Amino acid sequence: MNEKEILHRYLRLRRTELLAKLDGLDEYNVRRPLTPTGTNLLGLIKHVASVEIGYFGEVFGRPHGQPLPWLENDAEPDADLWVTPDETRDQIVALHRTAAALSDATIDALPLDAEGAVPWWPAERRRVTLQQILVHMCVETAQHLGHADILRELIDGTAGKGPGDPNLTPRTAEDWAAHRARIEAAARAASPVSRPASPQ
Repeated sequence: MNEKEILHRYLRLRRTELLAKLDGLDEYNVRRPLTPTGTNLLGLIKHVASVEIGYFGEVFGRPHGQPLPWLENDAEPDADLWVTPDETRDQIVALHRTAAALSDATIDALPLDAEGAVPWWPAERRRVTLQQILVHMCVETAQHLGHADILRELIDGTAGKGPGDPNLTPRTAEDWAAHRARIEAAARAASPVSRPASPQ
């Protein structure tokens, strides 16, 4: 595999893993905010799809024709990070797949040193290459996949890629509870100030 193929493979894998975080969840759980800033699963997918369309479309002069009203100048702040009641899960998943197809076409068509311009970046660093944007989107997608990992674990306890994930130590629920308790005890022992009990 050459460098472009390696980067493209990583991007495809992270996209697939991000979308899989919705599997088996109802409408409420894919949409509900689980952090003080409102982070939610379907909103993460909407955001990543939207920015991917911009980076591999507009940046390289390849019109995408996708209406993205949540990114317009008159949209409310962070409208790309949550899903309204009249936006369906199917629409957001379709947007994610469309973004992937449009991006893949750009990646396939251009060499790594192809130049583009990111109009929403400061002028001094606006000029970019396809290689830079590929790395940027691998990092962006992986960052939001990490957010989604934590959200999914908070929703139903599913961690990583699910049962059998080689990156997770195999433990029973009881073993995980004991492991967490050891970490909590270590944190309390290291702290000179008494801390309130954390939620279970």
